[in-house]
Amino acid sequence: MFKPDDFQYALENTQVIFTPQRRIATFGSVDFHFYLISELMDQVNQVRVRDGRIQAERPEILTPGNAARLMLDGFGEPARDFAAWLEQRRENIALLKYGFQFRKSGVVENIVHSPIEDVVIRVREQVTAAMEPTSTIIRGVDDAWEVCLMKFTMDLVQQSAPGNMGDLRNRGLI
Repeated sequence: MFKPDDFQYALENTQVIFTPQRRIATFGSVDFHFYLISELMDQVNQVRVRDGRIQAERPEILTPGNAARLMLDGFGEPARDFAAWLEQRRENIALLKYGFQFRKSGVVENIVHSPIEDVVIRVREQVTAAMEPTSTIIRGVDDAWEVCLMKFTMDLVQQSAPGNMGDLRNRGLI
């Protein structure tokens, strides 16, 4: 069981080495190929390389009414008041809901007996040669590697949202 400090440590020690050239697609899904590189705890020059995929589903538009209904589950009067406020400003507010599917079955792990810096260089050369626009390399923490991967996905959402909102506005959908 992880403690809040473990999560904070993983978030602070997540570094995207190679950023995907593509963002989350506005009108379709995108598979992101990730390589997550981490040092094994208490092991000198032993590095785990995880190779897998994350599927980012197209963002969905949440109207203020739908968002308000989602927000009210288990909440009291202040939430109902906020929902009413959102409903009154529906033309000025648009929210996007992003979905990710993470399939552990698609993750392959390899242990490499080299310094982590050498492993990062080799993986980067491999990714660069493959010229795959949806590839990313993440350096993270071994035991909390999924937290590192989630941080990457949150950052990807933040980078993609302005473009997705622009695409939706250009098509008159929001």
